[in-house]
Amino acid sequence: MNSVEKAFLETKIIEALETCYDPEIPVNIVELGLVYRIDVNDYGDVEIQMTLTTPHCPVATSLPGEVHSKVSAIQGVKSVKVDVVWEPPWDPAKISDSAKLTLGML
Repeated sequence: MNSVEKAFLETKIIEALETCYDPEIPVNIVELGLVYRIDVNDYGDVEIQMTLTTPHCPVATSLPGEVHSKVSAIQGVKSVKVDVVWEPPWDPAKISDSAKLTLGML
């Protein structure tokens, strides 16, 4: 996979992640700052590092599975690994400005 194909695939992955929402907050996980890293290797294997707003998040068991499912469905993705991490801890400063506007934080 060349660099153009990888960049295209990364764009498709971000678009898929933008359809994943925390059910208590009307903002997608990308805009919330929950996605820390997306790595795509030359073979189409994808590794996503993400967190949740809290370890006790009501979607702690379902959201990583939703991320896995949506990214796995993208043409060109061979495999997906989703790692939920707690360091660095998530905080509201990670929310994008547009999401802060949506949430009335600006």
